[in-house]
Amino acid sequence: MSLHTDQVASVIQRAVQAVLTRGLNDPRVRGLVSVTRVNVSPDLSQARVFISVTPAEHEELAMHGLRHAASHIRHAISSTVSLRRLPRLTFHLDESLKKEAAVLAALNRVRREDEELNARRADPAESEDPRP
Repeated sequence: MSLHTDQVASVIQRAVQAVLTRGLNDPRVRGLVSVTRVNVSPDLSQARVFISVTPAEHEELAMHGLRHAASHIRHAISSTVSLRRLPRLTFHLDESLKKEAAVLAALNRVRREDEELNARRADPAESEDPRP
């Protein structure tokens, strides 16, 4: 992306997050809804807004509500974002945070197992078979 599209994406990300922080009058959008990133097309006609929803059980319903409210959110941010033509917003669930959490959990599990194995090796009395 060019510098200009990066700047537009950053401005849109902050503006959408501000609208979501103030809250929508849609009961489907519940939980902690965060804008993780925004990708803007080179012609500035579309903006893909990636969303993270916590807790996970609210994801599907919240995404449905956000997709339904896209034009309302676009209108709400038009007063704060000064662009000749504001990109059309499309909302997508950001799966990268889940993948990152799964990788970190796996790394922590391996680290714990490695520490336990090293502790057993360091203390030979503990590793002996207690049976006669």
